[in-house]
Amino acid sequence: MDDEPDHGEQTYRGHGRLEGKKTVITGGDSGIGRAVALAYAREGADVLICYLADEEADAQETVRLVKEAGREAVTVPGDLTAESQCQHVVDTAVEAFGRIDVLVNNAAYQMAQPGGLEDISSEQFDRVVKTNLYAMFWLCKKALPHMPAGSSIINTSSIQAAKPSPELLDYATTKAAIVAFTQGLGQLLAERGVRVNSVAPGPVWTPLIPATMPQEKVESFGEQTPLGRVGQPAEVAPAFVFLASPESSYVTGAVLPVTGGQPF
Repeated sequence: MDDEPDHGEQTYRGHGRLEGKKTVITGGDSGIGRAVALAYAREGADVLICYLADEEADAQETVRLVKEAGREAVTVPGDLTAESQCQHVVDTAVEAFGRIDVLVNNAAYQMAQPGGLEDISSEQFDRVVKTNLYAMFWLCKKALPHMPAGSSIINTSSIQAAKPSPELLDYATTKAAIVAFTQGLGQLLAERGVRVNSVAPGPVWTPLIPATMPQEKVESFGEQTPLGRVGQPAEVAPAFVFLASPESSYVTGAVLPVTGGQPF
């Protein structure tokens, strides 16, 4: 398998599904976030990405892809585990775009601990929950006043929400919580015309995998799926396009699995 993930650079073709949309993508520097940013831009959307400051080089590659598609790219580096940073992301988006049509909560943190519960430190648990849940909560709450009817919130869950791996106990717990948050918020915001959905990827080849998993797990990553292989970010991005587009106008509070055939 190629070490470099496929974000759709050579394959994704836009069809104007998101023409003129103003979008915010967290964790947009690489992996699924980059693939979504590329797809959104090629579908006609302007894109703001936020990411950790250490990932500036990766972020600039995403910016290049967005601009190459002829769309505006805005960057906001910083750590979303701080509420003030989440406010800064929203303020920057509103200043740049005037509104937010699509909010993609994709930023996440995981660190496999083969020893299970005893090996998960309080510091790790705090970082996982703050990154995966608090940031989503803060961004939704702060973005909502700037999201007109017809807007869409898309949260990234995971197959881990339905089939938790013991070594990813804390991460899986947050991904299950994202499903509940999505289903509840979808009901709550329906009368305002704002749809809330989630994409639940299975094993997908992103930089997070070799950086946070034991080598033996990396080598067999994805083989457990019925399709027998790992997925690529480019294979997940179309789900985010569908949920952001008018084609999903009757879909809210839903979880769309992209899992290589694993039942969700």
